Amino acid sequence: MKQSQQTTLRAAATLVGAGVHSGDEVKMTLHPAEANHGIAFLRTNLPGGLDRLIDARHLAVTATELCTVIGDRESGAVATIEHLMAALSGLGVDNVLVEIDGPEVPILDGSSAPFIDAIDQVGLTVQNATRRYIKVLKPVRVTQGKAFAELAPNDRAFHLDVEIDFQTPVIGRQRKAIDLSPSVFRREISRARTFGFMSDVEKLWSAGFALGASLENTVAIGEDGIMNPEGLRYGDEFVRHKILDAVGDLSLAGLPLLGTYKSYCGGHRLNFSVLEELFSNRSNYAIVDGAARREPGYAEIGNGIAMPAFAPEVH
Repeated sequence: MKQSQQTTLRAAATLVGAGVHSGDEVKMTLHPAEANHGIAFLRTNLPGGLDRLIDARHLAVTATELCTVIGDRESGAVATIEHLMAALSGLGVDNVLVEIDGPEVPILDGSSAPFIDAIDQVGLTVQNATRRYIKVLKPVRVTQGKAFAELAPNDRAFHLDVEIDFQTPVIGRQRKAIDLSPSVFRREISRARTFGFMSDVEKLWSAGFALGASLENTVAIGEDGIMNPEGLRYGDEFVRHKILDAVGDLSLAGLPLLGTYKSYCGGHRLNFSVLEELFSNRSNYAIVDGAARREPGYAEIGNGIAMPAFAPEVH
């Protein structure tokens, strides 16, 4: 399912919250951007009062251990961008400048839903520029032990087929496949939260990670079940969140993908690696224009009224 024209926000939207790993509060504003701008992060509040502009592209990725990081610590970086990137990609938003005054995108509730709420408050607008896609021409595959990720041709849509397999019976083996569209992303993927094991918490804390994690933003998995009193949002929330992460990570291709993504026991590292493999040979892909006609229901544009910016806060 393709859309023919590029989109951006009707007005700026601001969110405030803490980073899941740093624990630091950050203010982030999503600004409308001109056609062909793409998604870029303006990292402010750096030492010496400096700012740094970082394109949201796979070439800017510097870490994928527990989250996706673009930029570098010396000159400025932004971590945990995947949930925001998933929201933008899932809604078909092409052009945004993300101004952020700290080192990590706020985790909010651990899903893409708060970012979608903020975007909905201001709405989207269609731009006078044709949307372009990266069309996968040849299968590419990367492996890491038993895990793998691959991209294959698909002229019709961006199709994701993700499978996970955890030894704990709380998760077990889960698989889900979708064709990405705003309606499907909203309904089936956007509210799936990040998750972690209670047994890993002390190790993560000692390594300087998960300092802002809580039951308000993470599905916590104990030995016998889910620790969150409200339970799960979906019966298979874990694999849905892996799809959410993949949508966000793969949007770092720089243009929306036309292809089929398949993974088994994947994660940020494999998502990044399969993009590297795709771009390693120019014969693996082509850049094509969007469909001449608009697909109904793809870009969900607001009613033309600029709404006040939405600013959920996490403490």
